[in-house]
Amino acid sequence: MQISNIYVYPIKSLRGNALSEALVEKRGLRHDRRWMLTDREGMFLTQREVPKMALISVDVGDAGIVVGAPETEPLFVADGTKKDTVKSMSVQIWNSECRALVYPTQVNEWFSEVLGRDCQLVLMPESTERHVSERFDRGDDLVSFADGYPLLLIGEGSLAELNRRIAANSTNEGDRVPLEMRRFRPNLVVSGTEPFEEDSWARIRVGEAIFRVVKPCARCAITTVDPDRGEFAGKEPLRTLASFRMAKDVFPDKLEELGMEPNYVLFGENLIPESPGVVIRVGDKLEVLETRA
Repeated sequence: MQISNIYVYPIKSLRGNALSEALVEKRGLRHDRRWMLTDREGMFLTQREVPKMALISVDVGDAGIVVGAPETEPLFVADGTKKDTVKSMSVQIWNSECRALVYPTQVNEWFSEVLGRDCQLVLMPESTERHVSERFDRGDDLVSFADGYPLLLIGEGSLAELNRRIAANSTNEGDRVPLEMRRFRPNLVVSGTEPFEEDSWARIRVGEAIFRVVKPCARCAITTVDPDRGEFAGKEPLRTLASFRMAKDVFPDKLEELGMEPNYVLFGENLIPESPGVVIRVGDKLEVLETRA
């Protein structure tokens, strides 16, 4: 087994970037979900509410980021030091709150115009320490603006099996077109896996980096957004996942241990880094160090 793709999503819920290598940090891969869009009260925005967010690209440079959208002039956003932002405020991601830096009016007007709703761009400064769920936090396990955990891993074998089931069970010709991995927004994609083999992993090594595999990822409506059109595109893959990947069916004896509701539909595994400061690369071998009991 080896890493076939590495992705980061610099601004939460916007388009991702494929990388050949990435630095592992405590919060996840470098630049991954360090920025986020919120409403003016600080509540996070995602493709769940604004599917058009899928169309905005983000390129990270040495001095900041460049964002782009169809039929819109790109915008350079400086790196987010205090001189580049206007204030600090509390922002919310699900049930989690943390401090973030807010960008000035010019930046926020660009995003508001593109998305057709009033919003603002915020940055997580190094001084902010947002922890993962208490259930899995060993005291210093941090996360960026990701939903809950630093990284998400998916095996290619799992997507192949999901696509096979969608095609076999669908009478809609459109649903028979295989879904791409980018629908599921992983950080690490692994080749050479059996379908859902990652369900059994508890600790892995990727190159020289070690990760805890803490819990399966419960999937939501973002997986039904067509990333090329920025629109919801039907009930797949959630409809098919619900037919064979509900938590009560996959982990019937571990729901409480893994902090899951019975009807969660699962696809992919959440990771916490144990060796920040290590660079991982496409082609790195993945070794399973421990499996779930």
